[in-house]
Amino acid sequence: MIAAYAPATVSNVACGFDVLGFALDEPGDVVMAAPSDTPGVTILDIVGDGGQLTRDPRKNTAGAAVAALLAHLQTTRGVALTIHKGLPLESGIGSSGASAVAAVVAANELLGRPVTADVLLACAMAGEQAGCGAAHPDNVAPSLLGGFVLARNVHPPDVVQLPVPEGLACALLHPHLSVHTGTARALMGDTVPLTDAVRQWANLGALVAALFTSDRALLSRSLVDVVAEPKRAGLVPGFYDIKNAAIDAGALGCSLSGSGPSLFALATSMDVAREAGAAMQRAFSRHSDVGSDLFVSLVGRAGARVVTAS
Repeated sequence: MIAAYAPATVSNVACGFDVLGFALDEPGDVVMAAPSDTPGVTILDIVGDGGQLTRDPRKNTAGAAVAALLAHLQTTRGVALTIHKGLPLESGIGSSGASAVAAVVAANELLGRPVTADVLLACAMAGEQAGCGAAHPDNVAPSLLGGFVLARNVHPPDVVQLPVPEGLACALLHPHLSVHTGTARALMGDTVPLTDAVRQWANLGALVAALFTSDRALLSRSLVDVVAEPKRAGLVPGFYDIKNAAIDAGALGCSLSGSGPSLFALATSMDVAREAGAAMQRAFSRHSDVGSDLFVSLVGRAGARVVTAS
C-alpha cells in the first residue's frame, strides 16, 4: 500500500484570477493506493468527508484521476483507493484538487512511477473535470508541484513554476460556510471593463516580478483584485473588516482564497502570519456566529509527496 499527501492551495492570489496559485505546507489530503484484483479503480473508503462524497470512481475526483492515469497507461490493472480528507469541502482551498493529486501520486508510485509530473498533472485535472465539472490548474498544479505556479494554458496544461521568497508565510481563515464554485463564478458575469482588466494585468505582472526579486513591498502593492473580489466579497460576512484586520496586523495583503469562503493573508514570517490570522479570526467573529478554522503555514515548496510505503 502506498500513501501520498497533497497540500491545500490558495488560488487566484488576489490579482491572478484563474491563473495563479500557491501551495501550503499544511493542511492537506492523504490518499492510499493498493493493488486490487478488480480491474480499474475502486474506492474502498472515504474518511473525514461526513458522508458527502461519492464512492463512485467515475464521479469522485480522486477515482477519476486514477482512472485517467490507468487509461493513459493502457493497463487493466486494478487500484483500490482510501481517501482521508484533511481539507473541508467547498472551502476555496483546493479540496477536490488535493484529493485528485494525492491519488495519482500514490497510484503512480504503486505502479512503479511510469509517468512524469506533466502526465500526473493532466490526469489530476481530468479527475477534477469529471468530479466537479471543471478543471482548475491554479489549484491542482501548485498542490502537485509546490510553491507558486502560473497556469498559462489549460488544454494542454502549460504551467510555469515561480520562485518563493524566503520565509513567506500564509494565514488562512476558513469560516464554516459553504460556497459552491459555480455560485461564486456566476457572480462574475461575462465581461470585465477594460480599465479594470489593465489594472489587473499590471498587478499580476508586478506580483510575478516581486516573486523573482523577493521584493516584499512590491508584492504587497500587487495583491489587489479589481475583478473577482468586489463581486464576491458579499459571500463572507465582514469581508472588508477581516481584510483590514489582517493588513493592520502586518500582512502584505489579504483576499479570498479561490472562490471563498476562505480568506488568505500573505506575510513576511510565520510570526506575522499568526498575528494576522488571529486578527482575521477575531474580525470574522464580530460579524458572524458561525465558527471558523485558522491555518498558518509557510508557503509550501514541496507539493505532493509519498508519505508511507508498505
